[in-house]
Amino acid sequence: MIFSFSHPQYLFFLFVIPLVFFIHLFALGSKKKKALKFANFESIARIEGIDFFSKNIVILFLNVFIILFLVFAISGLTFHTTAQSSDFSFVLAIDSSQSMNADDFSPNRITAAKQAAVDFVDSAPIGVKIGVISFSGSSKIEKDMIDRKDELKSAINGITIETIGGTDLYEAVLTGANLLKPVDSKAIVLLSDGQVNVGDIDEAIDYANRYNVVVHTIGMGTKEGGQAEYGLSTLDEDSLKSLAYNTNGKYFSAENKENLTNAFSSLFNLTEMNVSIELFDYLLIIALILIVLEFLLNNTRYIHLP
Repeated sequence: MIFSFSHPQYLFFLFVIPLVFFIHLFALGSKKKKALKFANFESIARIEGIDFFSKNIVILFLNVFIILFLVFAISGLTFHTTAQSSDFSFVLAIDSSQSMNADDFSPNRITAAKQAAVDFVDSAPIGVKIGVISFSGSSKIEKDMIDRKDELKSAINGITIETIGGTDLYEAVLTGANLLKPVDSKAIVLLSDGQVNVGDIDEAIDYANRYNVVVHTIGMGTKEGGQAEYGLSTLDEDSLKSLAYNTNGKYFSAENKENLTNAFSSLFNLTEMNVSIELFDYLLIIALILIVLEFLLNNTRYIHLP
């Protein structure tokens, strides 16, 4: 286990901690001098709200830990370890064209696709970076490559049906491949009913192969099809199979939610590898909890009594 800091220059603020000790001891000394004027320390405690031991020590160390966690957070404390992870980074490409409103999934294809994508994010191993795009006649980056699952799930849930455009798999592959350029092992997971009416599937295959991007495709739809706003919408497997097979990916037929979930769960190629976990969020939460605790102590148990 190794720790590192992405912004070590902010560790300079740790020098505030000795200053806090100095100010605290100086203030305590002043109160003690004031207390010497009284014969009864219990009386001064009631008048000044002084508890020379428990109150001052607890509040002092709470302040020290608050500063410590905040400084570590802004300094980018990162935990490095070895764990089971995937050697791939992924882009989730979700079809948002009108045909994805078909009802052969309950309540419709796009809702089922988004739920499966959220489950995929939840099951992602530690350190796996994922991006999210939606596409119809054009593509839109919903979330850049990150490993923060809450942000990814929020981006997925925010995808809505586009009322104009069509389905352009080339645009989806182009955008996904561009997001994945900085990483070595890269894969696009594309969810669509395959009804391509914009762009060229061969161009999409060429672009993916040029940048060594594996494209896995998941066919959203049943053989019978489903009713969309414009009429019956059926699954076009041919284009999805061609895109997957010609980029060394896999094609999955998801005729129901169970098949869809199984398709996602089989995509992670787990290996023992070094992973890095940024601790900013955790440290910030701990600091906020300590701030609330200090507030409660100052206003309940240690409240100043008249």
